[in-house]
Amino acid sequence: MAVPLVAAADRSLARPRRRLPAALAVLAVLGLVGAVTLLGLRPPAPHAADAPPGEFSAARAHQHVTRFADRPHPSGSAANDEVRRYLVDTLTDLGLAPEVQDTVGREAGQLSGAAAGTTLARIRNVIAQISGTDPTGQVILVAHYDSVQSGPGANDDGAGVATLLEVARALSGTERARNDIVLLFTDAEEACLCGASAFVAGHRLAADRDAVVVNLEARGFTGPVITFETSPDNAGLIDVFARSAPHPVGTSFAVEVYRLLPNDTDFTPFLDAGFAGLNSAYLDGSAIYHTPQDTPESMDLASLQHHGDNTLGLARGFGAADIPALTTDTDATYFPTPVGLVHYSATLNWPLALLAGVAVGVLAWLVRRRGRASWPRLAAGFGLATVPLIAAPVAAQLLWAGVVALRPEYADLLDPHRPVPFRLAVLTLTATVVITWYALLRRRVGPAALAVGALCWLALLGLLLAALVPGGSYLAALPALAGAAGGLVALSLRITGPAAVAALVAGVAVGVLILLPATVLLFPALGMGTGGAAALFATLLGLAALPVLDLVLPQAGGQRGSAALRARRVGPVPGVAAGVATLVLVAVGLAVDRFDDEHPVPTHLVYALDTDTDEAYWLSHQTRPQQWISGYVDDATEVAESFPLLGAGGLRSGPAEAADLPAPALDVLDDSGVVEDGRRTLRLRLLPQRPVRLVALHVLAGPAVVESATVAGQQVPAGDGVAATADGEPWTFGVVFHAPPPQGVEIVLVLGPDPAGADGGADEIRMRVSDGSDGLDDLPGFTPRPPGIGVAGSHTSELVTVARTYTF
Repeated sequence: MAVPLVAAADRSLARPRRRLPAALAVLAVLGLVGAVTLLGLRPPAPHAADAPPGEFSAARAHQHVTRFADRPHPSGSAANDEVRRYLVDTLTDLGLAPEVQDTVGREAGQLSGAAAGTTLARIRNVIAQISGTDPTGQVILVAHYDSVQSGPGANDDGAGVATLLEVARALSGTERARNDIVLLFTDAEEACLCGASAFVAGHRLAADRDAVVVNLEARGFTGPVITFETSPDNAGLIDVFARSAPHPVGTSFAVEVYRLLPNDTDFTPFLDAGFAGLNSAYLDGSAIYHTPQDTPESMDLASLQHHGDNTLGLARGFGAADIPALTTDTDATYFPTPVGLVHYSATLNWPLALLAGVAVGVLAWLVRRRGRASWPRLAAGFGLATVPLIAAPVAAQLLWAGVVALRPEYADLLDPHRPVPFRLAVLTLTATVVITWYALLRRRVGPAALAVGALCWLALLGLLLAALVPGGSYLAALPALAGAAGGLVALSLRITGPAAVAALVAGVAVGVLILLPATVLLFPALGMGTGGAAALFATLLGLAALPVLDLVLPQAGGQRGSAALRARRVGPVPGVAAGVATLVLVAVGLAVDRFDDEHPVPTHLVYALDTDTDEAYWLSHQTRPQQWISGYVDDATEVAESFPLLGAGGLRSGPAEAADLPAPALDVLDDSGVVEDGRRTLRLRLLPQRPVRLVALHVLAGPAVVESATVAGQQVPAGDGVAATADGEPWTFGVVFHAPPPQGVEIVLVLGPDPAGADGGADEIRMRVSDGSDGLDDLPGFTPRPPGIGVAGSHTSELVTVARTYTF
């Protein structure tokens, strides 16, 4: 039997008699909940240098940063040697016995470097151990002490290194932990993760897999430290994290997303080897990432304090734990709140998602039963909720595309130097979409129908996420469950009473607690270029808030005469105000985020010299070069064949004056010649002829193929890293070696005839050798950058590469 609809004025989940005071109270309560939630994400205040000895002090840790991160110190450089000596001396002064692991490490993970081929490096890790009293395993604290060539690396990863030194000081002055604590300062992380790989593959301390790894990173200069990656089956780890870290910030959703991305850190080799552990970093302020602006002065000491407090807490927490007992067969679902990290077993994801679906279904039935909406109106509310879910993220992406069109330099930055106005603009734009959509439809469809339709989408997303991204299910399921519970309570009370409003506010408050941190943390994690992701989560928050959004708008129906006219006039005002705020915030962002000496325009430039032809080129990966770069490069070109070190893919190029720079030498130490089976063994020495950061060798496709290869005693894959060349011929083998020793790198190649049957067999092979050094200032034709023009954060920024072909 059809249930008649109640009067239009009563088609909300609550209709307080005094609408304006109720609306103000709702805004005050939810604003307070939001403010407290955001304050819970803020890093702690930095402790002064005279803090108690057992505490972490950002001021003391920062003193280390100023001593070793005053200039770039990439692996193999003289500055890198100085940092290593500083680490050894400091650890020795703390009463520890540091050792240096000097070996060759090989790449791990899916590296972002441009070079084609296997990457290796001579690494020198610094390792110290604090023995436990009754160890069940070990806690391995990890940070890398090398920097990129383009910046001093004060944050990446000077912050992690200084944190470990200050943690070691705090631990050395207190009672020893139960478990062994290992301090691992890795080398060549920026080049290839080779230091961590070498430790995992060959150090005696890595033989014991009863260990927990805590890796420290930074990709910016400020913001909260977020635990963004864990090992699988992390429930035991997260329990210790929640109890031991004083300021735990992290979400299981971030872990799920990161597992799908091709990004790697020093945590990757440990993860691949089966170690348990956590990976943490602060991410905001990424405009300085890998640039000369990554200085000690740029560092936010509050973020450093956050790193230190949590690392010291985890060292003590895991140091006291029964490490084998931390092994579980399930992940945890977790998220930050003002009262700490909420965490529970991932086995509850499906029950909670199903419960949310049932609760929303019951709410829909009761809404219809009470005459607040019909089934067709509820279906319309569900279908129409797709409009803001699609429109808001698309609008956010279009907004940023428009900003980049006005200021093209933003295309080369993950985030602007001062991103806050632009982030707020995305949020106000999302509010514009949601409020305008709601204001246009609430009279026709009904407030209750739209609110229930929105909760249906949250419940459905909770189920989809439980199936596809389990750690993210809570983001939709819990707000849906809380919103439905609030709606059910409200419907059981008088529609005009304050208790109904309070029930709805309580349900929406849960959505604020869960979705606001996710929205805010997505901005620095993904950058403005993917602001649509943050807009999507802000839209989910807006949909979860529909039950109370109705209260801050004029009553949806029931008025007559001048009251109805006034309601129609006032209704669009919040949406229009949010739209105006969006335009104002964009204008403010463009006005305050101007490029200057401290916040320069990023520019990428490489010098490449081919000694076969004595021709040189300026190269840049910037597709829309800034005016200064345009003075060096113009046309797009393909350089994979001439300069395989730069990898496949088009660059912009321009002619350069040839400098007097020698290419690496490739000496034949032994040549077996072609033996009866058609194979040939070449033992070569690749020797740089000038101070360089790396050398490379690539074998060009021809009648001979590389069947096996050994580089500096390391077996490497043959035919690894093939890159297409300009004329379609590939490099069939490539190897890049960072921090080459003075005596060069020995390479043994076993060659065989091309299986395709090309003439010639293994009696002829062509190889392209190249090197890489840093700094363009001394090159002919180079003009120093003017004020406001800076160096892009790239592993090839300011690279000088010299190449030559050898035929044997």
